[in-house]
Amino acid sequence: MQWQDVTVKMVVDAPASVAYKLYADREMFPKWMPFLSSVEAMEGSPDLSRYLVKLESFGQNIEYHFLAKNLQPIPDRKIHWRSIEGFENRGSVRFFPRGPSSCLVEISFSYEVPNAFAPVAFAMKPFMEKIIRGGLERFAAFVKTI
Repeated sequence: MQWQDVTVKMVVDAPASVAYKLYADREMFPKWMPFLSSVEAMEGSPDLSRYLVKLESFGQNIEYHFLAKNLQPIPDRKIHWRSIEGFENRGSVRFFPRGPSSCLVEISFSYEVPNAFAPVAFAMKPFMEKIIRGGLERFAAFVKTI
């Protein structure tokens, strides 16, 4: 198995505290990340969330699930996680103030390339960058509506 890393950044027209608060509500992720079919915070364990990923890639419908442990956040600055079951991944979302009404949002995501995709692993990184960038673009549009 091999790991790949993706980092995407974008300036968002919202204060870091507002952007952070939206990202801290994990169950809202599917509103701006359509490849996430659902995110469910685990009852009785607020630091655990179950994710269902559904997407089409390389002519195939792909479905993965994972259980993630949310690590200690830094309020208004950083949210980070690591999977503990299912699709192996880890990452962070960081928020850098750019004045009173905007911030830079940086998503760093590392994932284990499934064996089935090892022959095309070189194509995985641009694909993952594209879907994460698309999610961040939709987040930037979403934050303007609140």
